[in-house]
Amino acid sequence: MVSLAPHDDIDRIMAVMQEAFDPAYGEAWTRAQLDNTLVLGHCSYAMIAPDGQAPEDMTPAAGFTLTRTILDEEELLLFAVSPAWRGRGLGRTLLQQLIETAPARGVKRIFLEMRDNNPAESLYRACGFQPVGRRPQYYRTREGERIDAITFAIDMN
Repeated sequence: MVSLAPHDDIDRIMAVMQEAFDPAYGEAWTRAQLDNTLVLGHCSYAMIAPDGQAPEDMTPAAGFTLTRTILDEEELLLFAVSPAWRGRGLGRTLLQQLIETAPARGVKRIFLEMRDNNPAESLYRACGFQPVGRRPQYYRTREGERIDAITFAIDMN
């Protein structure tokens, strides 16, 4: 399998994902899923260190974004901040960087999808994302509970 990301970047993203995503929802991706996604030419990632900067070599990541861009639209596929680093503005910084750099990538609209009870909703709204759709009973927990998916979007003006 060929990856377009350095091995240590994949390790750092996987570490954050394993810490950040509640196993009850099954949202964390496998290493193979992440690797296969990054092989696609229109997917990219960004990481943030605990100090709010891009992590240097061998510095653990505190958070990351994974996106897919098609034509003038971008989808935020994964977004996470390690629980140890939440509440310090790192998630907001990652989202703001994604939004601020979107026009340079030719992006006119960014989408994301989240489960209805995701605590990140307030952060998404604070960064300008607005709900644009709902998929009833789209997600299923490990116990079989069904949860709606909400699609959010932000337009680059």
